[in-house]
Amino acid sequence: MRYVIIGGDAAGMSASSRIKRREPDSEVIVFEKTQDVSYSACGMPYNIADADKSIDSLIVRSAEAFRNSQGIDLRTGHIVRKIDHAAGKVSGTNSVGDDFEIEYDRLLIATGASAIIPKVPGTDLEGVFVLKTLEDSRRIKTFLEKKDVRKAVIIGMGYIALEMSEALSARGLDVTMIKKREQLLPWMLPELSEVVKKELTEKGVSLNSGLSLEGIVKTEGGLRVNAGGKIFDADLVLIAVGVKPESSLAAEAGIELGASGAVSIDRNMQTSVSGIYSAGDCADTLSIVSGGKIWLPLALTANRGGRLAADNMMGERQDFNGIAGTAVFKVFDIEVAKTGLTISEAEVAGFNPVYKTVVAKSKAHIFEGAAPIHASFIADRDTGRILGAQMVGTEGVARRINAAAVALQAKMTISEFYECDLAYAPPFSPVWDPLLTAASMLMKKTGVPD
Repeated sequence: MRYVIIGGDAAGMSASSRIKRREPDSEVIVFEKTQDVSYSACGMPYNIADADKSIDSLIVRSAEAFRNSQGIDLRTGHIVRKIDHAAGKVSGTNSVGDDFEIEYDRLLIATGASAIIPKVPGTDLEGVFVLKTLEDSRRIKTFLEKKDVRKAVIIGMGYIALEMSEALSARGLDVTMIKKREQLLPWMLPELSEVVKKELTEKGVSLNSGLSLEGIVKTEGGLRVNAGGKIFDADLVLIAVGVKPESSLAAEAGIELGASGAVSIDRNMQTSVSGIYSAGDCADTLSIVSGGKIWLPLALTANRGGRLAADNMMGERQDFNGIAGTAVFKVFDIEVAKTGLTISEAEVAGFNPVYKTVVAKSKAHIFEGAAPIHASFIADRDTGRILGAQMVGTEGVARRINAAAVALQAKMTISEFYECDLAYAPPFSPVWDPLLTAASMLMKKTGVPD
């Protein structure tokens, strides 16, 4: 059996490793367009923040290790340009421009996502970057080392943009952030957004919302950014307005696309074409809350999807029942976390959402260092079912959001969650955990008695 996998990051290498473990005599060929595989993309901003740390420290496993230890035919620098599913073939070019064509018995599309680049002048200038791949990190870090960089302008205020505002500030740069929309993060509740804005401002980051990027030009002193008619000078510009699924290869092959233009897959990770599977940031998935198709590029989803795709490719039926959509990130001293649906997503899904935000302490009031936690629960007004949660605070947020994620997985109501026996000790929590307090207050807004 010959398995061909397009893409050598989380989903692709998880799948190839699992197939080789389960079927050591099978032929597993992985085509990766870059020279890097299996690295911690989520760690890139933190690596850039440390001038002394090597970019290669982000590599989880080298290409040589996959080849030599597992017998995976990993071909880096190979770009697949066409899938011919009628003939069971893929074709493309390698790093020296030679063409290749190879047949497959089972195919996995794990092409990931790519950075969105606005169609304005100047995005290709020296000193203008995106941050999506390990090579992007190398370029940014090399630029910081070799150039006199004092001012940075970040276009966007999403996860990567916010993490990079901290990273570049740690390198001693003056950081300005520019965003087209007024809202800091589209999913974030307004009162939580204000907490994050306050943290950024106090750390010296200049926030400019409601401005559309119009262009970037080279000047004698560096770069000049035009956003909404306002001019911002910079030595480095980072474009971080989001990512999109890299699904064009699948679309050109006639494979059906789904949520947000990602490759549409069923619960067995199979596409609309028999024998072709997809996983990772290029593929859609199911929301365990709404039951509808969604696209959320998350690390755990990619790794889990790759393993499940491998099992199904080998003929072992394994269902992927969906995700809650749990995410957490750090902005200077603030932890920000979410899981489940937003208010607008819940409305679109047909729920009647209500929410409650409470401000509680991260520890018992008698314990020194207790810090405020802003905790929000979202539930369906009619049934009391939990639909989502959001939290912001300087400590205790990242671990608490997992309790809400498990509640979503179990389809709990807000009153059922209120009965949960959460851990208490003064150094870690008040007797009534902030999530329990939020649940108690939200029950009063639902049709379920408390």
